Amino acid sequence: MTDRPLTQNLRPDGSPVWLADYEANGGYQGLRRVLTDSTPEACQQVVKDARLRGRGGAGFPTGMKWSFVPMGEKAGLGPKYLIANADEMEPGTFKDRIILEQDPHQLIEGMILAAYAIQADVAYIFLRGEYTVAAQRVAAAIKECYVAGYLGQDIRGSGYSLELHLHRSAGRYICGEETALINALEGKRANPRPKPPFPQVSGLWGRPTIVNNVETLCNITHILTRGADWYQSLGLGADSGTKLFGASGNVKTPGVWELPMGTPIREILENHAGGMHDGYQLRGFLPGGGSTDFLTPDHLDLAMDYDVIGKAGSRMGTGTMIVLDDRHCPIGMVRNLARFFAHESCGFCTPCRDGIPWIVQLLDRFEQGLATEEDLALLEEKARFIGGIGNTHCALAPGAMEPVLSALKYFREDFEQHISGRGCRYQSLGRGH
Repeated sequence: MTDRPLTQNLRPDGSPVWLADYEANGGYQGLRRVLTDSTPEACQQVVKDARLRGRGGAGFPTGMKWSFVPMGEKAGLGPKYLIANADEMEPGTFKDRIILEQDPHQLIEGMILAAYAIQADVAYIFLRGEYTVAAQRVAAAIKECYVAGYLGQDIRGSGYSLELHLHRSAGRYICGEETALINALEGKRANPRPKPPFPQVSGLWGRPTIVNNVETLCNITHILTRGADWYQSLGLGADSGTKLFGASGNVKTPGVWELPMGTPIREILENHAGGMHDGYQLRGFLPGGGSTDFLTPDHLDLAMDYDVIGKAGSRMGTGTMIVLDDRHCPIGMVRNLARFFAHESCGFCTPCRDGIPWIVQLLDRFEQGLATEEDLALLEEKARFIGGIGNTHCALAPGAMEPVLSALKYFREDFEQHISGRGCRYQSLGRGH
């Protein structure tokens, strides 16, 4: 199943794939070959040629990110670090959890290869605290790797050594931002750091550090095993490879599916998610988790890739869609998201710390039937300011405002109805909040 490399080992019952079965399916063969026959620089070049883009949301080219890490004597004295971001706190996103729980060795092999490519000495899996099953299974898989000689000193006689640690996060959304994650790993408050310096040069404890998403790292094994041309051939458009796409909301079969990059939105929602539940119509969807802009049924035939979704006015983000139907209030939906982001703000900067709760208060007025035209104008003005890139210390607040501003764009009549009707017409259906 080389056309579905990320999910080829997954079992129908969801049970984990342990080391013996992983090796029987070809696991760690690529690692043994790369450590014997390839150089770190060659590994970086293959990942660049494959055009792998980060799967955590930003879509930055992975090979380019690695290339910023100083190599050889330029790195100076001291360790280099690789961190797997397994925090997965984005609303509507549950793709990495499947890999962590069911195929942990795929992540571990990808991490060893990525660490070798940047010559990291120590690696961490920064895991969302609530992922208790994942924690147990990843810890067991790490132990298997140490016993089998895939981790520790002089891995398989290659001369390369790597220590891998599992770190269970205390749990904050802001830890998805790589420098906040690094601060948390150092035992500090999870505030994002100013950049530059960038983590690739000065990250964990001031040393060169790469932070990659779980799904990103899982791709590394397959790229280095089968090559860049093979990986490019999996995509349907400009973006290479496959992607773990998901859908939640009032669809018949919510879930996660590995599909080619560039798969049309309509195919994901209608063929894989089964379409809307009977009696419901699609009104809009957030294409990449809770911090992305709404798209509408007019966008169903767009390809799910970074550039196409970006040109449509949203972001592909994590590729996990949250669906809005015609019987749920869009204002209630964005208020719920805004409340989440207000709670998860690190509190470092005023527009985020105080501004998002203000947005929540304004949205409360709409739901309570107290809003006026002045409130509508104020909501739009403040959301645009808070959502302005460069007005806040990091991207949390701009991301929090994306669903609000796009709801004002596509569902403005609902805001106006809440004013004229003195409340939410969906509340009679029990669908307001």
